[in-house]
Amino acid sequence: MKYYSIGEFAKLIGKTEQTLRNWDKQGKLKPAYITDSGHRMYSQEQLNSVLGINPKKKITIGYCRVSSNKQKDDLERQIENVKTYMIAKGYQFKIISDIGSGINYNKKGLNQLIDMITNREVDKIVILYKDRLIRFGFEIIENLCKKYGTTIEIIDNTEKTEEQELVEDLIQIITVFSCKLQGKKANKAKKMIKELLEDD
Repeated sequence: MKYYSIGEFAKLIGKTEQTLRNWDKQGKLKPAYITDSGHRMYSQEQLNSVLGINPKKKITIGYCRVSSNKQKDDLERQIENVKTYMIAKGYQFKIISDIGSGINYNKKGLNQLIDMITNREVDKIVILYKDRLIRFGFEIIENLCKKYGTTIEIIDNTEKTEEQELVEDLIQIITVFSCKLQGKKANKAKKMIKELLEDD
């Protein structure tokens, strides 16, 4: 079982350390144990109780995403790979999928996932690649997950070169903005994407 120091526990439940000391004196919430050096330690079970979490209700979410409708076949393969992985791990899971750019933060599936995380319904998120969740700002989602007791499990952690990541990021940015352009500007943006792909 996981244990937390008084500082960690106070932060997780949104209280001060002094409040926890007062609760200890009043018998309202005693620490799970006290270390030899006198530090109060609180258990995961106590955290769940204070926050009203029933761990048995939390599930694993397999999140899959592709950038456009042209990649629906890729999405099906991605879903199949993630499902196979989670079945092999023995997870009880649900799949959430999206079709949309990795720099679009207002996708239906992503919003559903964030709602479930903040409602403390998600134990674990499984994704095939890191950028399938979100291309920019992964750390924000990661920190949000930590706050609500959710972990992120990446199936393929193969490191990409800086050049590969830069090209992919540029393509994403140009693709999103080219969709908002018309006429000559749109054609110019498409030409840039084609050249970037060929150079890569």
